[in-house]
Amino acid sequence: MTPAQLADLVRAAASAVLTRRGLDLAALPDDVGVERPRNPEHGDYSTNVAMRTAKKAGVSPRELAGWLADELAGRDGIASAEIAGPGFLNLRLATAAQGAIVSEVLAAGESYGTGDEYADRCVNLEFVSANPTGPLHLGHTRWAAVGDALGRVLAARGAKVTREYYFNDAGGQITRFVASLVASARDEPTPEGGYGGAYIGEIAAKVVAAEPGAVALPDAERDEVFRRIGVDLMFGEIKQSLHAFGTDFEVWFHERTLHDSGSVDIAVERLKASGNLYFADGAWWLRSTDEGDDKDRPVIKSDGTPAYIAADLAYYLDKRARGFNLCIYMLGADHHGYIARLRAAAAAFGDDPDTVEVLIGQMVRLFAGGQPVKMSKRAGTAVSMEDLLEAVGVDAARYSLIRSSVDSTLDIDLDVISRRSNDNPVFYVQYAHARLASLARNAADLGLEPGTELGLLDHPREGDLIRTLGGFPAVVASAAELREPHRVARYLEQLAAAYHKFYDACRVLPMGDEEITDLHRARLALCVAARQVLANGLALLGVSAPERM
Repeated sequence: MTPAQLADLVRAAASAVLTRRGLDLAALPDDVGVERPRNPEHGDYSTNVAMRTAKKAGVSPRELAGWLADELAGRDGIASAEIAGPGFLNLRLATAAQGAIVSEVLAAGESYGTGDEYADRCVNLEFVSANPTGPLHLGHTRWAAVGDALGRVLAARGAKVTREYYFNDAGGQITRFVASLVASARDEPTPEGGYGGAYIGEIAAKVVAAEPGAVALPDAERDEVFRRIGVDLMFGEIKQSLHAFGTDFEVWFHERTLHDSGSVDIAVERLKASGNLYFADGAWWLRSTDEGDDKDRPVIKSDGTPAYIAADLAYYLDKRARGFNLCIYMLGADHHGYIARLRAAAAAFGDDPDTVEVLIGQMVRLFAGGQPVKMSKRAGTAVSMEDLLEAVGVDAARYSLIRSSVDSTLDIDLDVISRRSNDNPVFYVQYAHARLASLARNAADLGLEPGTELGLLDHPREGDLIRTLGGFPAVVASAAELREPHRVARYLEQLAAAYHKFYDACRVLPMGDEEITDLHRARLALCVAARQVLANGLALLGVSAPERM
């Protein structure tokens, strides 16, 4: 019996109790929840449904909990139901009911943990979106890992997800990038506000190799050559880095297309016509304070040129025209103002502001030998994605960047995540999978196959592992709902711990001439289920599930 099935059983029992005693069924909440108690001595699961229902039903929580305990004690799959505290109900499952979780995992296979609650959501997930003016730094790398994992989690729960990369190839940063390339090609110092680092010289040399006479061209023609070739080269490197990191995008969106196609002008005129822009001080303004911004934002400046938000308005409208009903933007720590701004854009076009979600991520700090790693030799400014991958590899980098909430600054110790030991979280989880794969090979050599007598799995460590497996779908659902893929990583660490403890306490394979029994077969089935869930969870993070380590 999975937690979801148990919750349904508890709700059905509560409904029966209320009906039998003539109490108001409307008092019963729709979302009856069950949780695993922190102390295993309190039972396999607990529920606070009596405390949530009693007041509206006109009875005391403990009285309702007592009736509910009596009702549940007679239900299949429930070994015991006990009242605790002010009205909690602690439940223990019958062994056969726990074994049903293993059967469900084995039957579902790779689809275990999936759902369909987001089947009506067409999600545009925009993340990374770094301008092509330099290599991706650690902040971008964190978003590449988290964004890709979030896309996988949302898709697992039924959403149709499009990963999109938006880059500003129409602004001042590109102009400064081009000026830096030209200066390097002419052996001149980096211009004020320009970009340094070895990569500038490398790209400038490639531009000159492609167009040998580019430096001698008139300024406008020269800059256009360096812009066209240089931006493409830099963006090509970014794409290559992301692909090597396991993060690919369905759409690469160029801001310049919004200006070149007239989409910016169309969006602005539409908002003027609807009265959602107002004119003051010679400029046109969006009332972003209506959505909590600290001040209204200019869309058309007093000199008649569009402000940056004008492209944001056109971009949002473009996303909606492509059929997306949820637009998620993943932005860096210095972009808090965009939350209200983009919600105001949605409202101005007549949409529910909740069509827009903005996730803000904090910075990443890298340490080695107890000291911060501050600079990339190639980028010249910050540690790059390539630096991190070279130091620890894709799996360790992705897992380490995903396993913590993006709301907080992340410190990564290179010494820890490079270590092949249990204090390295990614090694700990992957080793559990590799250990299970090895066990499966050894079982095959012995002719041992998974069995179906799962009611034999009555050891406390078996129960802990089974209940942990049963919690996986709820973890994935929660990660999708809260947009927090780190919950999957933390769950995998709990699952790995439960498996290692089980393995140490319960022998799976027969020893010597020992006869193969149904218990061996049942334990092997449990191991196959554990391996499947570890693989499913790692796949959601874009991290490999190794067969050997």
